[in-house]
Amino acid sequence: MKKKSAVMLAAMVSMSLIVSACSKETSDVKSSGAPTASASASSAPKEMTFKFLDYSNPSWPYDANWKVWSYIKEKTGVKLDVQLPPGNLLEDALSMTVASGDMPDLMWTQTKAIADKFGQQGALVNILDYVNDMPNLKAWMAKYPTEAQNVLSSDGKMYVFPNEGLGESNRRTWMYREDVFKKLGLQTPNTWDELYDVLKKLKAQYPDSYPLTFRNGLRYLFDFGASFNVPAEVEKRKASVYFDKASNQWKYAPIQDEYKTMLTYLNKFYKDNLIPKDFLTLDTKMWQDIVSTNRAFITLDYIGRIDFYNSALRKDNPQFTMNFMAPPAGLPGVRKNAYTSFTEEGFMVSSKSKKIKDVMKFMDFFYSEEGKKLVSWGKEGETAKGNAFIDKYTDIADMRKKTGLSTDGTYAWFDFNAHISVSSPELQSAYKEAPKYDGNKNVSLAFTLDEQQVLSTKGDALNNNRDENFSKFIMGTRSFSEWDKFIDEQKKLGYEEIVNIYKKAYDRAQAAVKK
Repeated sequence: MKKKSAVMLAAMVSMSLIVSACSKETSDVKSSGAPTASASASSAPKEMTFKFLDYSNPSWPYDANWKVWSYIKEKTGVKLDVQLPPGNLLEDALSMTVASGDMPDLMWTQTKAIADKFGQQGALVNILDYVNDMPNLKAWMAKYPTEAQNVLSSDGKMYVFPNEGLGESNRRTWMYREDVFKKLGLQTPNTWDELYDVLKKLKAQYPDSYPLTFRNGLRYLFDFGASFNVPAEVEKRKASVYFDKASNQWKYAPIQDEYKTMLTYLNKFYKDNLIPKDFLTLDTKMWQDIVSTNRAFITLDYIGRIDFYNSALRKDNPQFTMNFMAPPAGLPGVRKNAYTSFTEEGFMVSSKSKKIKDVMKFMDFFYSEEGKKLVSWGKEGETAKGNAFIDKYTDIADMRKKTGLSTDGTYAWFDFNAHISVSSPELQSAYKEAPKYDGNKNVSLAFTLDEQQVLSTKGDALNNNRDENFSKFIMGTRSFSEWDKFIDEQKKLGYEEIVNIYKKAYDRAQAAVKK
């Protein structure tokens, strides 16, 4: 069966075939009397330790004493010897670890591209080679075929475990200080022209403020761009390529007229001191300080930040209310948020591990209903009673800090109701409203090693030029009269080749689905 699966997957078969294979293998396992992970967990599990390269989120730093680790060990017998990367730079640590050849049994990745790259280099295990030993994962794949297919690499293999349920927590949206707006008699803006007018009025009332403040430099141009119909990633490792459903074509965002329009607005905001002068270097702490001290009234970030601010700041200011704001239209009738309600994070297994089969059995537990409930709610009678937490948490961050539940490296299949249960009425309402403004869902693509090489070399040069000039256009150190010259520079650096790589990967995936 393994051989048959490998042949099909090498050709990037459709998920229906994978599910069919999984269903057959599941029946084979059951008929042979092999125990499921849930059944194994009910008996005394064999104790073992796996080395695990993980990540520590600054908002809920890693704690070896989190309850979640003991809960997982109690059910699986596995203790994770967690190693954290120097400076918390996971991607750099992964590269150095793989290059050294001395890899831990398990590693956490924040992007699928990393898994595809190292997997195709031979550093990671193809998880599909072991599905015969993972009945829970097989059943899960049958239930979530699209999510399973989305983690396949270009060679039809699976180098990162699929992750489902917690992607909704990555939803980003506009939000605003509702209490300040009410105090000043302001209405939330419907368009970017209205946004400018509102920001000017806020600036007049609070001269020391930067009414629109966002963090991490150019990253949020992805989110702003959705309302201009140019929703493209603006991160160092990602090309600004997007799929335009209207024309059914892949396009390069930075050269589009709509992108120029958006940058023109931001230049106007910058000149009038409506966004921070140091927006390029504004990190999370600086952003939080500005928002927390009445120096910012509109922002765009993860939706959970509504509770993050409200729960902390209402102690000193009971009126403080950060709330959901519908995205203003950049183009007539286009009110969209970039679609970010997904996650690429997940576990990877080292091909150098001497405990691969044990690791797979351990991972299979996470795809059982028992495993899902455990990593979502914790232990019955200790952290939860049914589908409700026993303790009162101020917000999700508080719950994570105190229990470790839903932190990086503790889950694979998650019940998002656990997050909703901790949320305030404002945040619960926001979760209901936000999907009404969802932009198009991202098209998941897998690249070959050769394509990855081009994306990481020519793509990096292209992105560096892009970022440098976006910054100049916004700050006014380069005139928009040179826009056509900028497009020529990008063309010479090879944006057309980058777009063609995306098109080939897309065509390859579409052909596989049709088989």
